[in-house]
Amino acid sequence: MSSFTHLDDSGNPSMVDVGSKAVTHRVAQARSVVELSDEIMAHFQNDDIKTKKGPVFQTAIVAGIMAAKKTGELIPLCHPIGMDNCHIFIKVSGKNTLEILCEASVHGKTGIEMEALTGASIAALTIYDMCKALSHDIVIKETRLIKKTGGKKDFDLS
Repeated sequence: MSSFTHLDDSGNPSMVDVGSKAVTHRVAQARSVVELSDEIMAHFQNDDIKTKKGPVFQTAIVAGIMAAKKTGELIPLCHPIGMDNCHIFIKVSGKNTLEILCEASVHGKTGIEMEALTGASIAALTIYDMCKALSHDIVIKETRLIKKTGGKKDFDLS
């Protein structure tokens, strides 16, 4: 009935059956971009933003990895998978702009792009949470899939 993979023939939500799919090595990269105010960036020193709550980037990295591991619990029809690896990198990419890159990998029958997107998203939200006491002039501009390999189709915007 539908070309959407998460709907059954009656149009009802359905988890995709991956039982017959082959196990492949899958890697995905997702990026979130965050704009911060001058007030917040004034606290940037030694490759991190220092606040009373602690080091912002380090906390965001841990939060992003934790979230990526829980993606199957957060996204209703997403399969829980045992990730092989997850890395989050945060860098200043412009005057007041941060770029968060989450790369996740798995040997499995499905997945990994939602884990990468979740990791990047939660890292961005953690930066917002840790910096909002300094200023609410924070914009999470973009979260998007950058690259995916393995499975049916590869995808690459890098």
